[in-house]
Amino acid sequence: MRLFIALDIDDAIGERIARFVTGVTGFAPEVRWSRPESLHVTLKFIGEQLEPAVEPIKAALSTIEASPAEIHFRGYGFFPTAKSPRVFWVGIEADPQLAALAREIDERMAPLGIPKEDRAFSPHLTLARGAGRSGSPRRHKADVPNRTFQRLQEKLAALPSPEFGTMTARDFFLYQSQQSPKGSKYTKLARFDLK
Repeated sequence: MRLFIALDIDDAIGERIARFVTGVTGFAPEVRWSRPESLHVTLKFIGEQLEPAVEPIKAALSTIEASPAEIHFRGYGFFPTAKSPRVFWVGIEADPQLAALAREIDERMAPLGIPKEDRAFSPHLTLARGAGRSGSPRRHKADVPNRTFQRLQEKLAALPSPEFGTMTARDFFLYQSQQSPKGSKYTKLARFDLK
């Protein structure tokens, strides 16, 4: 099973982002747009695990003591660069508690054989991916200048930077991701409070 750990976003913020996406999808019709109900802030991608691994992961996550984090959703960008875009995302600015939570999750997963992250936590909300392309923010050898998001970039350049709102994250979730031709389906396996 394919697993990851993430925060949900507040409904009001999700609705603002959905309206924004509805207004811009026509400028990049060939990319895969995220469904509004599937938007989340990934704290750690775990990857493929056998089913018996789920309970130890839940147990480790339940020991985390972290504070709620205030998160601002604003602006946008492209991974890995604007000239070689694979991913279109909404920017996130957050209290230091969010990065601390991601570090703590990383630390708790390492003894379970889940590799630690080799780069700093960079929170974002993925809105779209170029068809058949990785969602990773890292540069790949195959990254070359492309026009996948060019029309969208041109239209967005003429608009003010979008503001989607602020929320306080009070919990996080262990998710299972199931791939299908219609896109990924996410199932919550467990919830963990931030105190």
